[in-house]
Amino acid sequence: MENDRKIAVLIDADNVSDKYIRYIFDEISNHGTPTYKRIYGDWTKPQLGSWKTVLLNYSITPIQQYGYTTGKNSTDAALIIDAMDILYSKNVDGFCIVSSDSDFTKLAARLREAGMYVVGMGEKKTPAPFIAACEKFKYLEVLATIPTKHYETNSNEKIEQQEAPKEGMASKEELIESIKIIVTETSDEDGWAFIGEVGARINKRYPDFDTRNYGYSKLTPLISSLTQFEMQSRKTSNPNVTHKYIKNKK
Repeated sequence: MENDRKIAVLIDADNVSDKYIRYIFDEISNHGTPTYKRIYGDWTKPQLGSWKTVLLNYSITPIQQYGYTTGKNSTDAALIIDAMDILYSKNVDGFCIVSSDSDFTKLAARLREAGMYVVGMGEKKTPAPFIAACEKFKYLEVLATIPTKHYETNSNEKIEQQEAPKEGMASKEELIESIKIIVTETSDEDGWAFIGEVGARINKRYPDFDTRNYGYSKLTPLISSLTQFEMQSRKTSNPNVTHKYIKNKK
């Protein structure tokens, strides 16, 4: 079970604002349970003072790392060393690395090589190599625009968000083309593809894919909004469950 994963949450205080902390841990709960909760920075610096209350409220352990050399980021080194120690302890199933810094690209790749589930979180300025190295990547700006109430009453309801969708590695146009290809590859003889399989393949192609980047809570309402596809519901043996299928329009 995904929610049974034990996840080490490692936060780079030099690259993340304390205003995102609630959204970070709300999102982590969708992927597993945070066991290690550590944040790295030089806590003698006044600009990190706003973190004090946040650390207490969320029981996050601050790791002090002095900047010994000008131009060298010792915080990154401390986070990487701790991550490898945690990996070898074999106490977790995955990692969440919260930073907008490309210096963690190699770390994310190494953790995945070891079979770890790796979620990255950062702002839109995060370099593409770090995003690609993670299994999943979430944009903090997008998480911060999601309403606190859950939209369960209507699956077609659109999420309220900023005027311009955040999108991600794939623009909306590129996403549409990818969906067309995936539907062609996975469809039955009549051209219908199961939406669950389509979603799984999109996630593999784009680590930062999240329907919320495009303004929708789930994949079904997102694809329903695209005029390039038809959608069909099929009944199952369970009268309360239907499966969605999509087809490329000719």
